Amino acid sequence: MVDTDSGRLGEVSEHSGTLYERVGGHETFAKMVRAFYEGVANDPPLRALYPEEDLGPAEERLLLFFIQYWGGPKTYSETRGHPRLRMRHAPYAVTPTQRDRWLHHMHAAIDTLGMAAREETELREYIDRQPSSW
Repeated sequence: MVDTDSGRLGEVSEHSGTLYERVGGHETFAKMVRAFYEGVANDPPLRALYPEEDLGPAEERLLLFFIQYWGGPKTYSETRGHPRLRMRHAPYAVTPTQRDRWLHHMHAAIDTLGMAAREETELREYIDRQPSSW
């Protein structure tokens, strides 16, 4: 949701609903994930972690995961089963440089959203914890 006075996402319903609802739902997460993968596509050390020539399937999986995690539709689990992040990431040996590049691009993607401070902090704190689950 956009507050028409400030133009920032999430401020109208800041204290109600899931983060997914408070920040504008599908479109907000699609914008973030799209921006993230634009960064990945042009970052050779990080791009090496994505074996598929087309990043589209990876983008769709991450989008569905974030939507479900933050309170939207459960399409990820319905189509892919339990997220099992450690298991799904186990085949990939992520270097410290790749981890740092992943975080860089994810934070840059969040920067494109113009979220209210509360929601932005919640999202960034979650993102910062993710490399520890790899």
